[in-house]
Amino acid sequence: MASSSGTSSGSSSLLQNSGSEEDLQAVMDQRKRKRMISNRESARRSRMRKQKHLDDLVSQVAQLRKENQQILTSVNITTQQYLSVEAENSVLRAQVGELSHRLESLNEIIDVLNASTAGFGASTTFVEPANSFFNPLNMGYLNQPIVASADILQY
Repeated sequence: MASSSGTSSGSSSLLQNSGSEEDLQAVMDQRKRKRMISNRESARRSRMRKQKHLDDLVSQVAQLRKENQQILTSVNITTQQYLSVEAENSVLRAQVGELSHRLESLNEIIDVLNASTAGFGASTTFVEPANSFFNPLNMGYLNQPIVASADILQY
């Protein structure tokens, strides 16, 4: 009986070992399933973060395109205003040139009149006749428009 009791205690330890291995396998399977579930949840959260980041980038691109369009519109308006002012300045430069030329001509006329009156023994300064073209009420010649085209004066 001693041998049978040894055998039965040996087979009982095999049963316990196989039970322990089965329990160990069940615990490992359980851990494996938990890890798999955890990994799936982590992957799902990662995909959600990635999608949110992508949505944020798409939104940012749309906002930047809108701002870029506004800046381009502003630049175009400013360019048009610049060109308009530049054309107006060209016309004004032409008018200044014409008026300077007229002023030089008038100064030459005054010099000639002063020289001619000095030659007659009169005073050396020009005395304006009452009915001359220097009369402010008789300045019809100054009312003529100065015509200059911006197309002519392009740089």
